[in-house]
Amino acid sequence: MISYSPAKIMKGVILAGGLATRLYPLTHATNKHLLPVYDKPMIYYPIQVLLKAGIDEILVVTGGPHAGDFIRVLQNGSDLGIKHLEYTYQTKPDGGIADALDMAKDFADGGPVAVILGDNTTDADISKGIKSFKDGALIFLKKVADPERYGVPVFDKTGKKILKIEEKPKVPKSDYAVTGLYVYDNSVFKIIKTLKLSERGQLEVTDINNAYLRKGALRWEELDGFWTDAGTPASLFKANMFWAVKKGVNLL
Repeated sequence: MISYSPAKIMKGVILAGGLATRLYPLTHATNKHLLPVYDKPMIYYPIQVLLKAGIDEILVVTGGPHAGDFIRVLQNGSDLGIKHLEYTYQTKPDGGIADALDMAKDFADGGPVAVILGDNTTDADISKGIKSFKDGALIFLKKVADPERYGVPVFDKTGKKILKIEEKPKVPKSDYAVTGLYVYDNSVFKIIKTLKLSERGQLEVTDINNAYLRKGALRWEELDGFWTDAGTPASLFKANMFWAVKKGVNLL
């Protein structure tokens, strides 16, 4: 395991690239992560997760034809409580999550990173996991009704130890999804350089997590609270419904 110096501050990385073809025609006009989830742009929710955990230096990795829209929405981030906000551009919008994360190497500056997908919305508090993190990798799991849409952990007989993670399995071996929240030490960037393209031509985050597993350096926690991605019409609708009700809207 590669540990980091206590002087290194954990930084946040929001992955908000991609083409979001599953949300066409909504995403013909703007980036998916700027679509509304009740009363806020979608990307506000992962920003709030990081800020709540004490992470206020954030990099947004974007891509595709609407990348410039982020600057108009987020500006320098100060109105949201962000101390330092940077942007970078993923030249391969379909390159995969690991390819997008690789864009954050210089921003990480040798330290650890908390990574969240820009279409993830949750009211869970991950600050405990962030504060206790030392090295290796930490992933967050959540029980879901449709695990076949996600990376799915395969557990040992105790149900506590992850043996491997399968990417979008047709027959999931558990009802847990690997959510789009990850914490990695700086060795993640060396791991990314060893990855090979998957069958769909991408560098997969599941392969990162399995690499940490093989080193015995991966931990997991279950998210306590609501969580969903918002990358399909159904999950986007679900996210809107939850946040509207949570904020007191009577839908009847």
